[in-house]
Amino acid sequence: MMEKLKQLLKKNKIFKFFFLFYFIFLYFINPSTQEVLSNSLELQGNFIQGGLLFGKTDPKNKIFFNNQKIFVNKQGDFILGIKREEKKNNILTVVTKKKKEQHEIKIISRNYKIQRIDGLPKNKVTPSDTELKRIKQESKLISKSKNFFLNDTLYKKGFIWPVKGIITGEYGNQRVLNGKPRRPHYGIDIAAPLGTKIIAPTDAEVTFVFEDTFFNGKMIILNHGLGLNSIYSHLHKTYVKKGDKIKKGELIAEVGSTGRSTGPHLDWRVNVFNISVDPVKIFENQPKF
Repeated sequence: MMEKLKQLLKKNKIFKFFFLFYFIFLYFINPSTQEVLSNSLELQGNFIQGGLLFGKTDPKNKIFFNNQKIFVNKQGDFILGIKREEKKNNILTVVTKKKKEQHEIKIISRNYKIQRIDGLPKNKVTPSDTELKRIKQESKLISKSKNFFLNDTLYKKGFIWPVKGIITGEYGNQRVLNGKPRRPHYGIDIAAPLGTKIIAPTDAEVTFVFEDTFFNGKMIILNHGLGLNSIYSHLHKTYVKKGDKIKKGELIAEVGSTGRSTGPHLDWRVNVFNISVDPVKIFENQPKF
């Protein structure tokens, strides 16, 4: 194969030009598909703000991302979540028995849109003191559920879309609610008719089921292993309970409009512990190892 390619490059200047252009595009203009390789490290995924990276190393090695220790399982697997506003230049450190090596990880910056949502109930935008107390309690429970650690790699089954619909809210967009600027959106909104079936995008264990939360309404949190979890909000009905082990494609819920919502849709979020990543990016680079 390589010999035929070399012959084509020698004989055909036009082919050579386009091959060179494609090579430059693949490795420099669109580095989100790249792999970082060394004798002690493999890393693939989306090297972009909001991206998700899957790593492989010797299980005896220690991994640090910007000086933060990353869990490595007995098979050498690890996951990195790239923050919405992660800086451009980052350092991934691999500590082996014999040496310490550092890899510069460049992250592509993104431009986020401003998304305006009007028509929300006033108390959903400016909660009362009693409601704020409830929100804080619920936030602690949700954060605890996202930090639940499962030493497994269920995500290796690969991902499918949890529901069919139109994406009406993108990851990272700054939200203006009833004219008041709020936090960015850390998931994607998928509009679909009330009662539309929602399935598990990959294998998982149900970490928590919340019947009624102030902002998210009825919601489910799934754990996919090594810190990777996903959240499903504004649900109409749920079909799973805490502790259930579910398979990719299994029915988990129905689309609803509970909590802070202006119509039936699924708010789908994916996190590495508490770091929110862009669900759409997972489909651009599925886990390869």
